[in-house]
Amino acid sequence: MTAPDAVHAVVVGGSGFLGRHICAALTARGARVLSAARRPAPGVPSARIDLVGGAPAALADVLVEHRATVVVNAAGAVWDYDERALDTSNVVLVERLRDAVAKVPHRVRVVQLGSVFEYELPAPGRHLTEEAPETPATSYGRSKLKGSRIVLDATRAGLLDGVVLRATSCAGPGLPRSSLLGRVAAQLRDAAERGEPAVIRLAPLTAERDFVDCRDLAAAVAAAATLPAVGRTVNIGSGTAVSVRRLVDLLVSVSGVPATVVEEGAATGRSAGVDWLAVHTGLAERLLGWRPRHTLASTVRAMWSEAITNAEEGPD
Repeated sequence: MTAPDAVHAVVVGGSGFLGRHICAALTARGARVLSAARRPAPGVPSARIDLVGGAPAALADVLVEHRATVVVNAAGAVWDYDERALDTSNVVLVERLRDAVAKVPHRVRVVQLGSVFEYELPAPGRHLTEEAPETPATSYGRSKLKGSRIVLDATRAGLLDGVVLRATSCAGPGLPRSSLLGRVAAQLRDAAERGEPAVIRLAPLTAERDFVDCRDLAAAVAAAATLPAVGRTVNIGSGTAVSVRRLVDLLVSVSGVPATVVEEGAATGRSAGVDWLAVHTGLAERLLGWRPRHTLASTVRAMWSEAITNAEEGPD
């Protein structure tokens, strides 16, 4: 079987936060898109698959039937998971994806969503490049690095055409409540519905982070689906470190909800102890013709608009 001329894309985790935006970006570029996830994705054809708990051959059958030319891995564990769950979602799932893609009778492009937490954490003011040491400091980063290496090793072995996009912190419409900004948006919405001021209790907001809009990340994925970036890791971010407190304050301001932000306790989660982080995006611009388009203000406005008009959905 030869590969079809058109882009036939399968988005693993297409019903999740990032997956829905990636499906939309690929569709906008004229791709024939299919979501493969445990529940249907809005707006695109969907195959209900549990890639970890289901039959190993299920995804391979879907890829062959769809005549897939591109597979995007937008699934995986991010927030509030233990090491076993991280390994299952970020390593075992990628192994099964690799094995499924290898069964397709033509070469398939695989776009793996990686993370900047796969790198050694940078010194303040030093932007991460793709040459940074791969010595992650967290269980999350180590699990994501294993997944990225599975895709790159399979590329070198000739099983697939892989590219890894290492993304910074992501924000935008539909951000889950399990994330910091998603939690703030949900608490503001709940307070607005009650007609009361919000009291938002958070860990200290002293860090500076590189935030990329989910729609910009989706555009990078759509570009990586066809452009010559095989075998590469590419950083995707805004290129600028922004105070987390500034972003929270901006979200409160956009919401118009009277709110008091209380900082207490200690930072937790995948980025605890990371005081400053930003990436260099020159390679993304050279290889993918990509650069971020959304400002922080537009990201936050879209996040709030989504929070008050659509109920949050469950995991992909």
